[in-house]
Amino acid sequence: MNQPAIRFAAIGLAHGHIFDMTRRLQAVGAELVACWDDEPANLAAFATAFPYATTTRALDDLLEDRSIDLVVSAAIHDERAALGIAAMQHGKDFLCTKPGFTTLAQVEAVRRVCAQTGRRYTVYFGERFGNPATVRAGELVHSGAIGQVVHTAGFGPHRLFGRMERPAWVFQRARYGGILNDLASHQIDQFLYFTGTQDAQIVAATVANHHHRQFAEFEDYGELLLRGARATGFIRVDWLSPAGLDTWGDVRLFVLGTQGYLELRKTWDLQGRRGTDHLFLVNNEGERYIDASTTPLPFMADYLDDLHNRTEKAVTQAHVLAVSALALQAQQQAHRLGE
Repeated sequence: MNQPAIRFAAIGLAHGHIFDMTRRLQAVGAELVACWDDEPANLAAFATAFPYATTTRALDDLLEDRSIDLVVSAAIHDERAALGIAAMQHGKDFLCTKPGFTTLAQVEAVRRVCAQTGRRYTVYFGERFGNPATVRAGELVHSGAIGQVVHTAGFGPHRLFGRMERPAWVFQRARYGGILNDLASHQIDQFLYFTGTQDAQIVAATVANHHHRQFAEFEDYGELLLRGARATGFIRVDWLSPAGLDTWGDVRLFVLGTQGYLELRKTWDLQGRRGTDHLFLVNNEGERYIDASTTPLPFMADYLDDLHNRTEKAVTQAHVLAVSALALQAQQQAHRLGE
């Protein structure tokens, strides 16, 4: 028996990730109903890309509409938790781009409302859910290709200026939540996923503003050390990708196991193969290069199935909250160089 399509509204359109999430949801059968943002330019840009989405309905009207099952958002970082809580209190599930929070108090408030309402607050960690090389690496790790994972090292460099203008809130500490909370949430998600733990702690963290001193609250560099019961991890993120690099950031992940290791060159293979999603596997059987670019991405289909059946195949609520809390703890503990 075919299940009815999940109907969703895109609310909060401040970040470009909303376009990718919307397209991926539509590709697996979800129905876009309407969009809303309090910034006319954001609403106009989204409506141009998705002209069949209603743009005239108010926020409260969309939240009250019982035919809408899901709210999808890329609101400004500090607005996401309140919007997600409102959506859940109106009987809807909530999916937002990372980071889902800017304070630990928001995490705890969402945790309470999830328990009270039975609704889902999901953060879309696109560097895993939307990246073929990472999905393929997960398949290899969980098939035992490199033994037990004992360490991950994740690198998330970004370019701050280039083809797009950054809005003012990107440089306001309370609004974006700090570099570790923002960018490093991807790598924390991957550490927990590949090591198979939800229980980890921040050993050390550092942030800095090395090159953008005109923005007093901004951080363009961050690093942290993680420790779980059986594994450790290192993460480095930055906004220092040079203009000469042929992509926005040379994102990499190393996964070390007891019987081998993986290297993922997700966005670029510097001075090597062109394209994205390069995966290198070394284990007791030898060395292997894998072009992972055609690996299917199951997250959105699994997520819609979870919404229908109230399962947790795509990602668990506990994992989302654990990643978010660790990112905020790292941000809170971080030593800022120069202070």
